[in-house]
Parts: sequence; C-alpha cells; structure tokens
Amino acid sequence: MDTLTIQLEQNKTALRPGDVVAGTVSWKLEEQVRQVELRLLWYTQGKGDEDAGLVETMTFAQPSLSDQRSFRFTLPNGPYSFSGSLISLTWTLELSTRPGDNCERKEITVSPTGREILLQGLTDEDVKLPFGLKVPTGSP
Repeated sequence: MDTLTIQLEQNKTALRPGDVVAGTVSWKLEEQVRQVELRLLWYTQGKGDEDAGLVETMTFAQPSLSDQRSFRFTLPNGPYSFSGSLISLTWTLELSTRPGDNCERKEITVSPTGREILLQGLTDEDVKLPFGLKVPTGSP
C-alpha cells in the first residue's frame, strides 16, 4: 500500500493571508508513477453550487519510489476559511500520485485572525429595512 504524508512546519494549520505555508511531503510507493503532485486549493461545500479554486501546484516528475521533498507556498489574500449552516469554505493541501487515485489531504485555516470565520443567521434586529418594513418570519 502506498503512503503519502504532508507535514507542516511546526504543525501550523492556523494561518493568515500572505503567510507562508511550508513543510515537507513524503511518499513510499509500491509502483512507479509519472509524478507526485502537491496542490494548494480551497473548495466550498454545502447547499447550492459548490466551487473550488486551485491556487498553486508543485509537481515532482519521475519520482523515486520513496522520497521526501520540501514545499513552500505564499497564501493569497483570500478567500477566507468560513463555516455556516448553508455553506463552508475549506483550504487544503492535497498530495496525490499521477496516475493513480492515492491522495492525502491536510486542512489549513486561512483568515485575518487565523481562525475559521463562523457565519451565523440573521435576526430581525440584524436586518434594517427602510420605511418601517418588516422581514417576514416563519413559514407561509
């Protein structure tokens, strides 16, 4: 069985936009592959349309069956990591082999505070409508 590993410097998973995420990736493969690839990406999941963005890729062509390599990515200004009742956005480092379906992921958090932003539902007090209009509540 193949083993893929992502190790972050100082195990740091809470990061801010513009920070550097760095560490090492390692693999032990049973069969030769064309390449091992590390991707920095984000994706949304939840209700509605899902989205994803590939930020950066590091390719290790013609890798040996067992190796360890360093990586370093500078995080962009956004989007921020967030979680809500309808949708969440997650950042991840993904190490995979090509060809093959082996994949290892390491989630990271990217926000100005280094913590995931928690989205909360709006209350009537949060929504201010002009002319004294009210937001309907409850089911029709």
